[in-house]
Amino acid sequence: MYHFIVSQKIRRSFADLNAGRYEAIVAQFAGPHRHLMVGQHALAGERHSPAATARWYARLQRLLPGLQFQLDSIAVSGWPWDTHALVSWKDSFTLPDGSPGNNQGVHAFRIAWGKIRSMEVHCDTQRLRGYLAQMQAMGLEEAQAAPITG
Repeated sequence: MYHFIVSQKIRRSFADLNAGRYEAIVAQFAGPHRHLMVGQHALAGERHSPAATARWYARLQRLLPGLQFQLDSIAVSGWPWDTHALVSWKDSFTLPDGSPGNNQGVHAFRIAWGKIRSMEVHCDTQRLRGYLAQMQAMGLEEAQAAPITG
């Protein structure tokens, strides 16, 4: 039953992302935590504070407005004090010139007592870098900004 509840909470979180309710996501992280997106691009890097994670989600919303996730699978294991969850997904978004973009990947979570202690985002970083380069060419300078850390 516990794993089902965690799975439903994860589904609601991705529904919040799809609806643009990014503030609700940041509130789910523990005070100190690990928020990581792999790669070498404007959305990459590792964050540990709620403030840095909030800045990252604000950037995500600016760079990929209308971002939509389709969840393929969710796997949950562990106990309430040490829960692990993997979410396989595909996403879609619209670039500033109106052309479509998409990617796929996995979110890996570590949760303790209902708070996210660690989240890692793994996706096709080469594809994402290509989209970010296109955005910069269209005049969106933030697409090539240094990663948000802290």
